[in-house]
Amino acid sequence: MRYFFLIYAIIAVLVVGIFGFRGQQFAKPPLRIFPDMDEQDVLRAQKPDAFFANGQGGRLPVPQTQPRGFNEDGLRELGGIPEYEFSGDTGYYYTGQIGDYFGNGMPEELALTADHATALIRRGQAVFTINCALCHGPSGDGQGITSTYGVPVAANPNAKLNSISPTIYPDGRIFNTITQGKGLMSAYGPNIPVRDRWAVIAYIHTLQAAKASQPKTR
Repeated sequence: MRYFFLIYAIIAVLVVGIFGFRGQQFAKPPLRIFPDMDEQDVLRAQKPDAFFANGQGGRLPVPQTQPRGFNEDGLRELGGIPEYEFSGDTGYYYTGQIGDYFGNGMPEELALTADHATALIRRGQAVFTINCALCHGPSGDGQGITSTYGVPVAANPNAKLNSISPTIYPDGRIFNTITQGKGLMSAYGPNIPVRDRWAVIAYIHTLQAAKASQPKTR
């Protein structure tokens, strides 16, 4: 035991000798094991910069750059439907809830027709592939590529479709989960516009229907 305390004291002296006491001033820059991004190649707003020919540090956006969340035409609408693209409003379309309960079904704001439904599902597939498939898997089986790197298996949108429990989560609950996140899943409300969240739900239903149509094996 005495050797333990002796080694402990030697280590403590070495640490203090190398790093110094907290608040101690040094003539030279201190030795930092973890810089924690203390030094960055950034400029304060409206500061000059000799790197550019005009001496201005602030640069204009790249041509055709659009604010995050806006569409290709730069308008705050999708399919001619104005909306708060990242929520900020009330009602089933923006929250997935009707009163204190989660609703079910596609909201009337989508103005779905046979043609619009096909486009919405295709849009949902694209958004799902970009944002969801890494964890939930391309077919929604919960076996995404992240599972091969030790990340726990993600929720399976098809898990409720079996002979034991044929129930499905209501659409409003899925919308809320996408928006607010749940468990290890982060909130995607700041990343995915409202209409795209409903598009993902529509695509999930196609995955569920495909799963249900598969022949059962013993």
